[in-house]
Amino acid sequence: MLPLAGLTVLDFSQFLAGPSCALRLADLGADVIKVERPDGGDACRALHLADLPFDQDSALFHAINRGKRSVAADLKDAGDLERVKALVARADVLIHNFRPGIMDRLGLGWTAVSMLNPRLIYAGVSGYGPEGPWRDKPGQDLLVQSLSGIAWLSGDAEGAPVPAGLALTDMMAGAQLAQGILALLVRRGTTGRGGRADVSLIETAIDLQFEHLSVWLNRGGAMPQRSAVANANLYLAAPYGIYPTAQGYLAIAMCPVDKLGRTLGCAALEAVPVDRWFADRDAIKAALRDHLAGGTAAHWLSLLEPAGIWAAPVNDWPGFAADPAFAVLRPTQQITSPDGETLTLTRCPIRIDGQILANGRAAPRLGADTALLEPQP
Repeated sequence: MLPLAGLTVLDFSQFLAGPSCALRLADLGADVIKVERPDGGDACRALHLADLPFDQDSALFHAINRGKRSVAADLKDAGDLERVKALVARADVLIHNFRPGIMDRLGLGWTAVSMLNPRLIYAGVSGYGPEGPWRDKPGQDLLVQSLSGIAWLSGDAEGAPVPAGLALTDMMAGAQLAQGILALLVRRGTTGRGGRADVSLIETAIDLQFEHLSVWLNRGGAMPQRSAVANANLYLAAPYGIYPTAQGYLAIAMCPVDKLGRTLGCAALEAVPVDRWFADRDAIKAALRDHLAGGTAAHWLSLLEPAGIWAAPVNDWPGFAADPAFAVLRPTQQITSPDGETLTLTRCPIRIDGQILANGRAAPRLGADTALLEPQP
């Protein structure tokens, strides 16, 4: 039996942060029911990446909502709202990502539903928290990366800010919301009472930067400088970064510069004193970059790995998937639509009792389970 088997989760959210939280709960055994508007449902149903549809919706929608069920309800319709409230009254968890105040106006705010169901875990994700001048800004990942300083961390000193190439704050906010829900479920098991968990994309972005922000908050003053060469971390000394070689790119993590120089046969690095590894990091990295251009990534790895120096090739997806290590993980699964069409997706990364968790059921068609809103015997 999966850990959350027997629990009912109502997912009022759309796009990525809230649905990714609900997806993880579904992977762990919960019965997740999406509550969607009848006209179009979750907006992610129509959000196609690379023009890749599946079944009746986007493949992206299935990636985030596989294994769930769907009821269609107009929350502004009094009859539909009453039927939804009856579902809330017997649920264990409610997840939403409406802007602050909207659930209250609908009659589904925390105060109202906690009276309806005192055991309910009520979980919300917003863009910028419940108050402040950014409260009603669009809670979108790229905007949050930009506002919070995350985009500024990447890229070399003379280049433009570089955002992460994926919806970083959305997915991490979903993970943090799941942590809050699980903690409240544990508390409910001992006290019998529900509770409320809230996260925001902007607070998630702050937490993601805790290492660097903690240094800056205690030193103050100007922003730290990105490396001009192979920038990968504001506060780490050379050689930390990614370097081009004669064939392929090579990532080198923290290691003694003098040992690295001896291992690679680079005399310019062997003589650099330890107290200059940060202060002179651009000059050190430039010398290393020029030296690595004389061989392939595979050649340099054959020297670095036996020496215990942390290094790795920089894979693209075909290179990653072709490595035997990828297959050993069994990281993908297939889902099947009601019509028998299949789609390959990633699986839950958690193993329970040593077992890989997989669910081959596709995301629900809009309103496929609306019968759940009817009175229960």
